[in-house]
Parts: sequence; C-alpha cells; structure tokens
Amino acid sequence: MIITRRLAAGACALLAALAGGVVPAQAADGPSKDSPKVELVLDVSGSMRARDIDGQSRMAAAQQAFNEVIDATPESVRLGIRTLGAHYPGDDKAIGCKDSKQEYPVGRLDRTEAKAAVATLRPTGWTPIGYALRGADQDLGEDGGTRRIVLITDGEDSCGQPDPCDVARELAAKGTHLTIDTLGLAHDDKTREQLTCIAEATGGTYTTVRHTNELSGRIKQLVRRSETPADDTPKPTKGADACSAAPEIGAGVWTDRETFGEHRWYKVKVKPGQELRAAASVGADRPVDRDYGILVRAVGDGGQELVRGSDAGNGRTDVMSSGLRYPVSKGKKSDKDAEGRTVCLEVSHSFSAPASVKRDPGLPVELAVDLVKSPDKPSDMAAFGLGRGWVLLVVLVVTGLVAGLLWGWLARWRVAIWRAN
Repeated sequence: MIITRRLAAGACALLAALAGGVVPAQAADGPSKDSPKVELVLDVSGSMRARDIDGQSRMAAAQQAFNEVIDATPESVRLGIRTLGAHYPGDDKAIGCKDSKQEYPVGRLDRTEAKAAVATLRPTGWTPIGYALRGADQDLGEDGGTRRIVLITDGEDSCGQPDPCDVARELAAKGTHLTIDTLGLAHDDKTREQLTCIAEATGGTYTTVRHTNELSGRIKQLVRRSETPADDTPKPTKGADACSAAPEIGAGVWTDRETFGEHRWYKVKVKPGQELRAAASVGADRPVDRDYGILVRAVGDGGQELVRGSDAGNGRTDVMSSGLRYPVSKGKKSDKDAEGRTVCLEVSHSFSAPASVKRDPGLPVELAVDLVKSPDKPSDMAAFGLGRGWVLLVVLVVTGLVAGLLWGWLARWRVAIWRAN
C-alpha cells in the first residue's frame, strides 16, 4: 500500500515536472505580449457573389487569398478575422447594419481553425463597414504591439450610420496607434472615395484589386508590414521648391503632398561605403487625366545629375512609383567622397486633371529612403557614373567618333577596291 502511494506520488511529481517544462516552452514559441496584431475584416455581403475576378466570384477569390495569407503569416504576428454582412439574410436594416462578428480571435494562429472559419462563409447581407471597424478596434485590444486592420470590401457602406470615415477619424483620435488599410474589389468612384478616406484618416493605404494574386499579395505585404518597428512608420515632411532649401531626411518612410506641376526637393547624407536607395510613390486620390508619369532624380553638388528613375502610364491608376540607387565609394582621403556626399532628391510627376477637380491639398507622396552597405564591386551603371550626364555625353561622343572613322575607312577601302577592278 505504501509502495503504491509512493508510486502515485512519484507519477504526479513527474507529470507536474513535464507540465512545467512543456507549457512554458510552448508559450515561448508563440507571439509575445508586444507582438504585432492584425485583424482581417472581410465583407461577406450579397454583392460578393459577383463573378468578375479571374472568372470566379469575389467571395471565392477572397477565400483563396485568405488561405494563402494564413499559410504565410509569421509566427510572431497575432492574427484575427472579422466579417461583416455574413449572417443576416433579411431586409430589416436595423438588424442587418449590426451584422458583424469575429470569426477567429486575435491571438496565436492555428492555421487549420482559421481556414475553417473562412471556408463556410457565403455572401449574405448588408455592408456595415463603420460598425465592423469599431468591433475590430475592440478585438485588437490595447495590451501592446502594433495594431492594424485590413478591410477587404467590394462596395461602400450600405448603412450610413455610423459613417465609416467618421469612425476612422474617431479611432485615430484615440491615439492607440491603429492603422487601417483598405482593399477595394469594386472600382466605382464612390467606393474608392470612401475607402481612401478611411485609410488616410489613420495613415493607412488604399488599393484597388482586380486579380486574386493581387489580393493575396497585398494582404501578405500588409501583414508583414505590421512587424515593422514603430520607428519605421511614415513620418510627415515638407519638401522645398529648390535643392538649397530642401529639408534633410534620413532612412525611413516619409510622406508629403505635391500639387499638379510641382517639384519637391529633399536632402539625404550618404556616408562613404553606403548606397542610397530611394523610391517615390504618388497616389491618384482624385480623378486625373489618362496620361501621367513620375520622375525621381538624385542631384549632387552644383546641380549635377547623378542618376534618375522614371515611369509613365495611361488609363486609370491608383499609384505610380519609381526609384533609384546611388552608391558612394569609400575612396581615399583626397577624394571628394571621403567624407560622404549630400544628395538632393527631386520628386516630380506629370499628373493632370480637369479644371473641376480640386488642386488642394496636393496628391499624396510617399518617399522610402534606405542607406545600405555599398557593394564592394558595384556592377550597376550608377556606380560607374554612366548615369551622370557629362560622362554619358563623353561616352557617346567617343563612340560616335570611333564609329564614324571606322565607317569612313571602310567606305574608302571599298571605293579603292572598286576602282582597281
């Protein structure tokens, strides 16, 4: 009897030790209290039945994208899923405008359960976007970590109260560092305007989606962005109209606004052995003419162009981007690059609009700047100076001279042979 009791006590002690060893290990593998939190808010209203995304319904495209996103979500991200318009099929607006439910709680991700929560959804009811945003804000809580809502919808709010833009401003005013990004599966101006308003109120982004791979790719990007430290969130700046008066900026993401036909200048200090990488995006947040372009230039001392990047297009767009790279060699003490260089970045665009379109405020500009280690043996043209105007001119002149002399010699040789024959 005594032996039996001792064995039982030993077994209990062993189980307690195992529990004490296993549970903390599992907790350590999961996201911490300060890890980022993301809630995906999906519109499951009746209009999601429309079959205009790669030959399938908007709902099917969203479910496929969600499965890919769930598989790609990092372990350090706490992910949740909320729906709107998924459970009430009736005509009572008062009930339909409160049809929003959290399908999967924000926390450590169980990929199987999260997929199962989305798999059974069918397009059903109303589109209470404002009500759903308030619910998502409560789902995320305020226990630390970055907070992001990703709203996927194919139309504007169908309830009116609360107004989604007012809700977004209300949530931004709380100071809880909440960012709302919006993705639109429909392409009408009213939806675009409302989703842009929601995103801009919290410093988020709006994206129009036309294909399934675009939807999954953009959501993955936003989920990964939630891991970015708070120091890398966009910071406001105001570019000058000339290089001499430009504000100095460093590595990070910077936001500004630029009216039609305006040029904005910014200064960046590049140390020896560093490579400047800059990308500028200009958003068309209002109706614009069909032809447009963007130009980013790096300019050195005396206004000498170092390198440029440009892009152009036509038709309807939401954003136009371009970028450049410029390395500064370590060099010798006697070189002008020995102490680094101050590079001026010029951002300009050729967007235009009918006279009825408002000019102020200007179009939103996002400038991403990074300073990385320069390659030991740079192979790109900018590193050799071929992007610099005077060097390129010399190369063209020498090439033209050599080609002209060679062609002239061949012509005289052919004439001499012809005369001899």
